[in-house]
Amino acid sequence: METRFTSPDGAPSSKLIFGAMQFGGAADIDAATEMFDACIEAGINHFDTAHVYNAGKSEEILRKLAARERDRLIIASKIGYSGGSGSSNLLAQFGDTRRRLGTEAIDVLYLHRFDPETPLNETFKTLASFQSKGQIRYIGVSNFAAWQVMKAQRAAQEQGTRIDIVQPMYSLVKRQAEVEILPMCADQGIVVAAYSPLGGGLLTGKYANASPTGRLASDQRYAARYAQAWMHETAKELKTLAKECGTSPATLAVAWVMSHPFAPHPIISARSVQQLRPSLAAIDFDMTPDLRSRISALARTPPPATDRIEEV
Repeated sequence: METRFTSPDGAPSSKLIFGAMQFGGAADIDAATEMFDACIEAGINHFDTAHVYNAGKSEEILRKLAARERDRLIIASKIGYSGGSGSSNLLAQFGDTRRRLGTEAIDVLYLHRFDPETPLNETFKTLASFQSKGQIRYIGVSNFAAWQVMKAQRAAQEQGTRIDIVQPMYSLVKRQAEVEILPMCADQGIVVAAYSPLGGGLLTGKYANASPTGRLASDQRYAARYAQAWMHETAKELKTLAKECGTSPATLAVAWVMSHPFAPHPIISARSVQQLRPSLAAIDFDMTPDLRSRISALARTPPPATDRIEEV
């Protein structure tokens, strides 16, 4: 059972979260506005950004778009991707984030990644002070392993607070979160915001084209992340199945993540409203147990945490 996670006016978080990573980069203000409006129309009230996205432009654009809806929205940002999770760095970056977002308080503040060099007690003392001052409502962590989350949760509890939300990578071709992170979150009452449900765009099917464009074609990190041949074969098979279902492979990919029994909230994103619409369509897609099983069978299922496969 996850924690009750709401906007300032008390509305529960939407099933989908919009990730504003492209704002101020591949998506200019016009494209960002169209996508934001499409999300609001679809019922999305949870928007995610980060201190590091496009040198702060993402946060600045989100500020402009969210101003008229502020109390109805859950606004999340992340700090500590660079410079570590020491108190001075978190204070400086959180100050930047609040200024860019134009608000005294934001709803969710994540640690963007685990910092092995800084004591967790120092980190969570800083986050707890933000919370006690009313500057943040919920605390989250991103890109943490399950053992790191539980270690951080202990540090948070010692400061009189808790981790409310976790942001792992999770898609049909990146299923490691199923092993420990998703069960841990279900057990601990932690909300899951799953990023990259489209596998960096691989699961849209566009990389089956002869000359594809997108992050896997232009960014070496993404190319390496999704380089394995079986992942590309999975994407091709998903595209075929989507055609059979009369829908987009992106819709199937997002709906598959959302339909996991532990109910993660997929973080969807795009460079344009046209690119976004298939992901938005997952909100109303009827993912039957049989179809979910067929989709799951297209990809490799990771072994259980104990690796005692014969007992599963």
